[in-house]
Amino acid sequence: MKEQSVVIGIGEVLWDMFPDGARFGGAPANFACSFAGLAKGRWPVAVVSAVGEDELGEKAVQSLVEHHVDVQHVSRMRQSTGQVHVRLNDRGHASYEFATESAWDYLEWSYTLQHLASRTAVVCFGTLGQRHATSRETIRRFVTETPSSALRIFDINIRKPYIDNALILDSMQLANVLKMNQDELPVLAELYQLSGSDASILKQLQSKFSLQLVALTRGEAGALIVRGEEICDLPGIQTQVVDTVGAGDAFTAMVALGLLQGLDLDTINRKACQVASFVCMHSGATPRMPDYE
Repeated sequence: MKEQSVVIGIGEVLWDMFPDGARFGGAPANFACSFAGLAKGRWPVAVVSAVGEDELGEKAVQSLVEHHVDVQHVSRMRQSTGQVHVRLNDRGHASYEFATESAWDYLEWSYTLQHLASRTAVVCFGTLGQRHATSRETIRRFVTETPSSALRIFDINIRKPYIDNALILDSMQLANVLKMNQDELPVLAELYQLSGSDASILKQLQSKFSLQLVALTRGEAGALIVRGEEICDLPGIQTQVVDTVGAGDAFTAMVALGLLQGLDLDTINRKACQVASFVCMHSGATPRMPDYE
């Protein structure tokens, strides 16, 4: 019997350390939890990462399980489970300070990951998970070994000081779907000497890297998605923002689900904006998802 295709978040698993306490996070983990919540069991979802042999590691695994995410590919390491100190401004927007030498930096390749990659329908990865040579090699190999039909989503997720132009280029060349936010667009535009409107820059990126789809989130200003000759530009949804952590990851998850379902571009963008707005209304990155039918 053929094994069912899976949806994968690969990279960092960590805890967001807010002033009022710790909340589970990490962009690939947020993506996986959001996708599992949205898909309601229609696709199996797993995280490929590593946590420490510590209390935060145990709690991270438990949080993934509670979100119906497979954890058999989350390794246990002697290094500490990742942490990031989160600061929120008066509008709920976050800034981050990441701990170094975290467990997910040492994610190693294995035969089981090779088998998992071979049956992957969607993989989502970013730059932060590749800050260390060990995890970078594993993530790139995993993405490369997914089927040619797989959605390879590069959710760029730039986090200072981990900005590496060569790393971004390598990741762009691996991907067939790109998602970025309004702060990351100028970085890519400068890096590849692109100019014009947002839509024009997205179309140039699509052409330069042979991407199936490029998505830009703009916070309160909504989102812009380009796919082939199609362009969908939607305004923001008025939202009482608690914090924005995880909103972009949830947006990416809904885009991935919409692509798997074969939805039209307007529907994908509308639902993705709704999901991101919902996450902004809650504290933490992975609130329980309602139905978006």
